[in-house]
Amino acid sequence: MPVTDPCKAFACKIQACLKENKFQEPACKDVIEEMRECCRKWNDKSFVCGGIDTKGKPQDKSGHY
Repeated sequence: MPVTDPCKAFACKIQACLKENKFQEPACKDVIEEMRECCRKWNDKSFVCGGIDTKGKPQDKSGHY
């Protein structure tokens, strides 16, 4: 049985959000932060977290660091 990537759903949400918002990252900041949170937890078990910066300070809901 294949192992499921714990953060894959978040990666798909980011792609959908970016497409829906004409690839404007600021419009997807909450979804991107959810992905970072997942990667902080599952980085060693998630293939999709390979390029995600998990060392940065989490954003608050206003987008500030």
